[in-house]
Amino acid sequence: MIAGLYMAGDSPVHRTAAGPKLAVLAVGSTLLFLVGGWISATVGLGAALLAYAVAGLGPQTIWRQFRGLLPILLLIGLTHVVLGDWRSAFVPLLRLTAVVLAANLVTLTTRSMDITSAIERALVPFARIVPPAKVALAISLTLRFIPVLAAIKDEIREAQRARGLERSVVALAVPLIVRSLRMTDEVAEAIEARS
Repeated sequence: MIAGLYMAGDSPVHRTAAGPKLAVLAVGSTLLFLVGGWISATVGLGAALLAYAVAGLGPQTIWRQFRGLLPILLLIGLTHVVLGDWRSAFVPLLRLTAVVLAANLVTLTTRSMDITSAIERALVPFARIVPPAKVALAISLTLRFIPVLAAIKDEIREAQRARGLERSVVALAVPLIVRSLRMTDEVAEAIEARS
């Protein structure tokens, strides 16, 4: 669940509560990886794309969600081609695309507060093992940091472009990691001070 986060809407997907969406995502993703073959992977991807259509989210939204996944898919595909053959890359790429698009759809159609509350409620039976409130807080912070990190990345990329370093991965990665770690420390201190 990542990319753009919540986009307001009144579709059936938007109106569905967070709990059922997360349950369908968990069960569907698990089944997609347990049931082998290209047919199940294609059905999974088709279901994800159909859900985007039902949610009223068009091809541009799907592309924005998919674009960030493209380098990872290319790397996985290249690895399969080098270590095996191109046909062995097909099913894992379809599965991964389906799962990531479905997870992104959940975050696009569900407020992060609702996701956090649903996860906290689901963890109550396991309170002796896992503190539900702390897990919910961690998930909430993670969901809130995604757009912040994306904005930082864009800011750094713009600064590097002005310096003529737009193709340098290191020139982007190092400042992004440093700023992310600094931000993480600040949040950890704030949480510690609150406790």
